[in-house]
Amino acid sequence: MFKRGDFNNYKKDAKFVNLALEESRNLSFKSSAIYRPKVFLSHKHSDLEDLKGVMGAFEELGAKIYIDSMDNKMPNETSGETAERIKDVIKTCKKFVLLATKDAIQSYWCNWELGIGDTHKFKDHIAILPMKENGEYDNQYIGNEYLQIYPSIEYRDGTGTYRNGKTIIKGFYVKEPMKNGGITITPLNDWLNS
Repeated sequence: MFKRGDFNNYKKDAKFVNLALEESRNLSFKSSAIYRPKVFLSHKHSDLEDLKGVMGAFEELGAKIYIDSMDNKMPNETSGETAERIKDVIKTCKKFVLLATKDAIQSYWCNWELGIGDTHKFKDHIAILPMKENGEYDNQYIGNEYLQIYPSIEYRDGTGTYRNGKTIIKGFYVKEPMKNGGITITPLNDWLNS
């Protein structure tokens, strides 16, 4: 399970972050010569520091990130127009990821966004990125119920193996629980492009 600060080494310089945020502000996901999957990143606004690192990790994998808090088409005051805009963008983005921090899990907006994502993206296009507080044990993470029904993003360190004995390469994966109690893992890059 991730903890606060785990994505710090993915943070980019201010110029990169400003460019990514500018794209998000303008929802400039226009087609280009290179395909880049669009990801709606649901988050609590107070998690901005961790969010910057997560954005960097996804951008390194070639994804384009949408952050609603940086969208200049959002109204100044939260309203029904805000909700309509978020719904429209979730429908437009290929994938939905919830940065599931303690604050995000308790947020009405993040939970509502997850519900909208569930309606429009279905399970194959949703993933939870669980992030616990520093110093917490994994079993203290209050979002465990989310991990039981949605795929989650995790990091594998290259020391594990598949059932066939092949080494699981170091990197980010989407872990999906199976009905029989097992799991499947897919490299995050493959999931983003599926």
